[in-house]
Amino acid sequence: MPPQPAPIPTRRAVTQLDHRIEAVTGHDIDTLWAYRDRGALDEPHAQLVDRHRTLANAQIGVTFYLKLLNRLTSGEFPGDGALFERIDRTVDQLEEATDVRDAAAERVLAALEPIETAAASTPDGPPLSTDDRAALLAIAGGAKLHEHLLTGRASVTASSGTRIPYPQMQKLERAGLIVRDASHPVHAGQPVSLTDAGRAALLDARRTPMTYAPKSPAHPGASPSTPAQRR
Repeated sequence: MPPQPAPIPTRRAVTQLDHRIEAVTGHDIDTLWAYRDRGALDEPHAQLVDRHRTLANAQIGVTFYLKLLNRLTSGEFPGDGALFERIDRTVDQLEEATDVRDAAAERVLAALEPIETAAASTPDGPPLSTDDRAALLAIAGGAKLHEHLLTGRASVTASSGTRIPYPQMQKLERAGLIVRDASHPVHAGQPVSLTDAGRAALLDARRTPMTYAPKSPAHPGASPSTPAQRR
């Protein structure tokens, strides 16, 4: 019998909590992961995304052992003692992977439910324009305000190379969405970063009202394809 191959994830795993996370934030999971990598999330949402990544990785393990068990029972291999031992070992590994997945799902729920509660009780504010949202995203990756020594003209440049008009930066600053580090001289470059309000506004920019009824987390890791529990 060929050796058991190591699980190689080819894409992000879909989890049973994806729809709830996307509903409360208004962003798909891939966008949230990208926001996390760029530092554009406040602490509660950053924690949620970190825990969701752990859940997604755990789901990969469950899926791998389900597929392996399906292959072992497909009739591809002779029904001998070695096969039965391999099946028994795979079932044990599947059960362990499921336990890890379910524990990770509980941690995601612990981070998700306060966000759902807050979103349900917070009225929607004025929506961000497309330009303002793009500016906040650029600033999230790092930006500096410079003033030309000769012309006195100010400009904001993000680390990605994106240029943000100075009047737009002032508008975002007055709204409390960004802040500049005044401890640095402008001619040398003042770092500009998002405030907590700016991170929240970036998330709220596409948030839509929740249209589902809260579900009980009694069985957060249930999988329709999980083999029946052994006696």
